[in-house]
Amino acid sequence: MKNQFAIAALTFGAIVLGTNVQAQNSTATTTVNITLSDVISIDAGSTAITGAVAFNYATAADYNSEKTFAQANALKVTSTKNFTVKVKAGGANFVHGTTTTNTIPVDVLTIKASAAAGTMGGTKSAVVLSASDQTLVTNAPLGSALTLNLDYTIPAAQSSSAKILGKPAGTYTQTVTYTATAL
Repeated sequence: MKNQFAIAALTFGAIVLGTNVQAQNSTATTTVNITLSDVISIDAGSTAITGAVAFNYATAADYNSEKTFAQANALKVTSTKNFTVKVKAGGANFVHGTTTTNTIPVDVLTIKASAAAGTMGGTKSAVVLSASDQTLVTNAPLGSALTLNLDYTIPAAQSSSAKILGKPAGTYTQTVTYTATAL
């Protein structure tokens, strides 16, 4: 038994002293790149893209009162930088049909941010519509899917004036274009 014990001890000693046990490490390194581009976009969720603003004057009371059309989420902007929003009409007049003789000047309409303006920051101004770019929002902070709710208003002073009174019955149309520009 002493021999077996001695053989076992020698075997164990040989294993411990004679075997070089090494831990194996394996690593992999990869590089991750994030490439950014400046972006400014009036997003597809903007109701101003496909929506229509309609004022209906059917009674004497209509012509003698202010009318406001509220458009929720009129603009939805994503921008990687602070930005401004400008607005302008496609021409100097709302036009009835294809003739240029039946017109209403675009300056009868005021556009401004609603009382609950949405998530878009910046300084907001009321704009009397014209065919020239006018600033609606100044220095809006950058962000994603920032919304702006708009009120389109025709004041009673305009609807009860010669700008609208005395015009032939029918629908008068003009486009309104919004432009978001990064600062």
